[in-house]
Amino acid sequence: MKQVGLNGAAHTLEVLIDEMGDEHVSTSADTPLREDAFVLSDEEKIDRIAVHFAEIMDLLGLDRNDDSLSGTPKRVAKMYVKEIFSGLNPANFPDIKLFDNKYNYQQMLVEKNILFYSNCEHHFVPIIGKAHVAYISSGKVIGLSKINRIVQHFAKRPQVQERLTVQIAEAMKKVMETEDVAVVIDATHLCVSSRGVKDVNSSTVTSYFSGQFEKEDKRNEFLKYLEL
Repeated sequence: MKQVGLNGAAHTLEVLIDEMGDEHVSTSADTPLREDAFVLSDEEKIDRIAVHFAEIMDLLGLDRNDDSLSGTPKRVAKMYVKEIFSGLNPANFPDIKLFDNKYNYQQMLVEKNILFYSNCEHHFVPIIGKAHVAYISSGKVIGLSKINRIVQHFAKRPQVQERLTVQIAEAMKKVMETEDVAVVIDATHLCVSSRGVKDVNSSTVTSYFSGQFEKEDKRNEFLKYLEL
């Protein structure tokens, strides 16, 4: 049997880790979080991330004494916690209020072309896409902007598109108290277009259909609306 030294084993592991990222692997429908993920306050996280990001800048050889760079560690840390990764904290889930379906509207409601920005969890580079969400009321309706906010909440995490699609759909089902939910996402991944294969023309499409949307006629009706 061929022996592999420690250096060889480490190199093999590094290659496997890189391949896993390039192969777009997702390990769970839930965002992988440690049990102590929210022990620290936002401000404590910002302070600690700033220290670590400053070290990254130092290792890259950047001069943090330059006026343009001196505030970068704190700016990046605040952006991570308060903006682009704010969806990690369930406390930031949008406040949702349901209303009685007094119009007795029984057809699907479609909110399409919801623009979102997320970040690939494998390389921490942007995912830019549009989400299309539909539901059929079980007796309650939701403010239209709340659908957008649900999409944005789950997008503001390190993500894999398959997981993002499922998380939006499952949240809609829970909030709306219905199984009749459909989600389609069409997105561009900068980990594909700006590095690696560097394909600037491709996009990734994922979908989730449940309840009545599992029926071909309802699914096709929804998809037809997306062509308008």
